[in-house]
Amino acid sequence: MRSALRTPALALTAAATAVLALVAASRFGGAVDSTTLPGIPGPGAFTGWALPVVRMLANLLGVLTAGLTVTAAFLLPGDGRSVSAHGWLLLRRVTVLALAWAAASAMLIVFTVSDVLGLPVRRLSGQAVLSFALSIDQGQALLLQAGPAVTVAILSRAGVSRGLAAVTAVLAAAALLPPAFTGHAAGAGDHQVAVTGLALHILAASLWTGGLAGLLLVRRHRRFADTAARYSRLALACFTATAISGAVSAAVRLGGLPALSGSRYGVLVLLKVLALVIVGVIGVAHRTRTLPALRAGAPWAFLRLAAGELIVLAAAAGLAVALSRSPTPVPREVAGPDPLVELLGFGMPAPMTAARLLGGPLPDMFFLTVVAVGVLVYLAGVRRMRRAGHGWPVSRTLSWVAGMLLLAAITGLGVARYAYVLFSVHMVQHMVLSMVVPILLVGGAPVTLALRALRRPADPQVRGAREWLLLVLHSRAVRLLSHPLVALGIYVSSLYGLYMGDLLGTLMRYHLGHLAMLVHFVLAGYLLFWVLIGADPGRRRIPPAMLTVVHFLAMVSHAFFGFVLLQSTTVIAAGWYTAVHPPWAGPLLADQRLGAALAWAFGEIPAVIVMLVLVRQWIRSDEREQARLDRAADRADRHGDEDDLARYNAFLAAARKR
Repeated sequence: MRSALRTPALALTAAATAVLALVAASRFGGAVDSTTLPGIPGPGAFTGWALPVVRMLANLLGVLTAGLTVTAAFLLPGDGRSVSAHGWLLLRRVTVLALAWAAASAMLIVFTVSDVLGLPVRRLSGQAVLSFALSIDQGQALLLQAGPAVTVAILSRAGVSRGLAAVTAVLAAAALLPPAFTGHAAGAGDHQVAVTGLALHILAASLWTGGLAGLLLVRRHRRFADTAARYSRLALACFTATAISGAVSAAVRLGGLPALSGSRYGVLVLLKVLALVIVGVIGVAHRTRTLPALRAGAPWAFLRLAAGELIVLAAAAGLAVALSRSPTPVPREVAGPDPLVELLGFGMPAPMTAARLLGGPLPDMFFLTVVAVGVLVYLAGVRRMRRAGHGWPVSRTLSWVAGMLLLAAITGLGVARYAYVLFSVHMVQHMVLSMVVPILLVGGAPVTLALRALRRPADPQVRGAREWLLLVLHSRAVRLLSHPLVALGIYVSSLYGLYMGDLLGTLMRYHLGHLAMLVHFVLAGYLLFWVLIGADPGRRRIPPAMLTVVHFLAMVSHAFFGFVLLQSTTVIAAGWYTAVHPPWAGPLLADQRLGAALAWAFGEIPAVIVMLVLVRQWIRSDEREQARLDRAADRADRHGDEDDLARYNAFLAAARKR
């Protein structure tokens, strides 16, 4: 009974700590400034304080929603195909939290409009609020958060399936991210690093904090020690991601080390670092003392440390909101910011040369993270295979690592910078991402490696990474996507759908849209080549002859696309490329035709390689079939029976006699 009474008290203590940290940090950092200049309208003190408080409330509700769904779907043992009783209770709490989260996001729209227009809330019109929500980045981001939050609330009541709970958890985590693409990071230079770094920071910190809250709510579970051990692994990964992404984001906003101690913003950053160090120490104590104590039957050891950790994390959440509204020490240009820096994240690049294409890096935190994690996890899987006495082809390892390094190069070197401003370079980037990188990644057979290297959980009611991977491979969605015509349609749509309308210009204007476009190139290409030449399980078993036909159709579609683009007299994404066109470059249409010619010619070598692989698979398939028939004939001879081939030959002979 005592532990049950501590939960609301702990929640109130954490909330009070977050509010106190927010108020103190806002006053110290200048996030709330109630002074007004004569003749200039202001939103008033109510909006000045209500905006950060409601923002923090929305953040906390989002953290709890994501954390509780992740705990129910992935950390707790299940009950067959359903979530456990404790997981069911968590999902019921998620319904209320998600609805409150959506309401807080809607309130944020109102207070943000009041702050931007300099009008008190009572003087705002419904039309102004609606226009802001539908046409301004900040309003759109909050709508993109409120909509999924309502969906999460509905899904949390839609059933008790573990698969549905997993989908709900992924959606809740994704709903945390839209506001990260507005604010200081989106408006600063180098936002390829700042925006994605902030998004990773928010996601990692939210899963860490929310998972801890979910763990505290299920501490009476009979298998709590194992659940805490699984959370400990998640917390370690989140701690690492939070520390790295936070350091990168702070470096972009501070502009240099002197600002760390020479500005109020820097002092607040140091306080967040201190909070991170404290919870890191608590995490070490959890691993070295609490987990063994839990296995020995002493749950109070966990409660004491976890309560302190949650309070420190709540204070860090208050500091984070204050930092998001505090002025940064990054110096501004006297004549005003460069519009290209606001749009691209960097200034106009110098005239293009081979050295500048391969140098002058423009790293993106998302792709750097994907590449680093992809290479390290793959090599760890290979190491585990070899330590277990199993071999793994070196050619597959080299193929995977080469694909990852090429992905990092094409999205992070100078070619990525010029791909923003020149259609021809963008087309080269598209071709590499959709053809060369996927072929190399498919050659690494990552699914096969994962299924062999991942260990099964000791508890059969726990779904580990291997079990979730098998569920995905056997799902109806993968069966549909692995149909050759579906994979071909997705791949071709990335050519015609993107360039034959104004979609390219729209995606290029937003960092999230540009990121989604590049990811789509890789995934669409990976899906097609996985279906055509992949060695991993889960794909449909299609005769090589049919796969050869599908590949031929892909080659024809690719060549026809290049021909149509080469003959076009209309500039694609004219609004975008006119705004960013370098003064040293040639006419837009000439650059577009160069890109079309590159697209037409670029696909020949990868297409020939894939065709050779398909022909080789076709020959091997015939050889295996012939070997099977030979074995059947040998068995028939040994037993004195007539095999299928002999019966078929007899049938043909009888047909000729007729």
